Amino acid sequence: MEGIIVIDKPKGMTSHDCVFKLRKILRTKKIGHTGTLDPEVTGVLPMCVGRATKVVEYLTASSKTYEGEVTFGRSTTTEDAWGEVVEEREVTETFTKERIEMVFESLTGTIVQTPPMYSAVKVNGKRLYEYARNGETVERPSREVTIEKLEIIEENLTGAFPTVRFRVTCSKGTYVRTLAVMMGEALGYPAHMSYLRRIGSGAFTEEDCVTLEELSKAAEEGTVDKYFLSIEKALSHLPKWTINDTLAKKVKNGAVLSRPEEISIDTPLWLVLNEEGKLLALYKHHETKEGKIKPAKIIDIS
Repeated sequence: MEGIIVIDKPKGMTSHDCVFKLRKILRTKKIGHTGTLDPEVTGVLPMCVGRATKVVEYLTASSKTYEGEVTFGRSTTTEDAWGEVVEEREVTETFTKERIEMVFESLTGTIVQTPPMYSAVKVNGKRLYEYARNGETVERPSREVTIEKLEIIEENLTGAFPTVRFRVTCSKGTYVRTLAVMMGEALGYPAHMSYLRRIGSGAFTEEDCVTLEELSKAAEEGTVDKYFLSIEKALSHLPKWTINDTLAKKVKNGAVLSRPEEISIDTPLWLVLNEEGKLLALYKHHETKEGKIKPAKIIDIS
């Protein structure tokens, strides 16, 4: 039992809750998720099962796509709709779609974010939300993230608390809650994220999703295999190098090899597949031996 199962994470569950539930359904402990979603956030949560747990770190690093909503005029302790209200100031002017688009354009590309106090970022060995729950505030490390694409889906710019639905594709480590706050700052008003759903994670989309209820039923019927997706699909965004059986034996043993001509010196990481298309390892350039490559991760040792 191995591969990726893409859960449609329900509201009210943590990512770890989903891991626990999936372990019970599949009756296996070797499961890991590929990026935390807050309890109130729904959507695409790829879960690695069996041998696929070896590639969790590479899936976590992939970009994510979300559909969210920002509400202007009100800020909260958690930067989303489930925290206590910190500031409320009705919007007394009429925002235009063009002005929102300008703000979105200014937030596209590399930006600097400061993680919210209610987040899992560690400072001095303690998670920020632990400080927040104790009523403490600490200096938070700012970091660069990349907003690849940010666009309006729908806007309701009338009333005291106007809203904008948006779609964003962003790098690992981006806080969409904080992005919503930054939208408000750009317009001169408090703001918070009032809705969020992840619709894409790396190579996976909502179309790949299955609910925990569907999985539980499939497990009872003995048909759960149909929901497993391959490790190769999960890493399809990486370049591939197909090798013969003789070389495959060396790769499985973690051999340092000469860099093949088809692998560019500018390619940081790539998949090594056998002739049947099965993933054997991920390779990278050797740090000290010019013209040589070495394993970043051995996947298949059979």
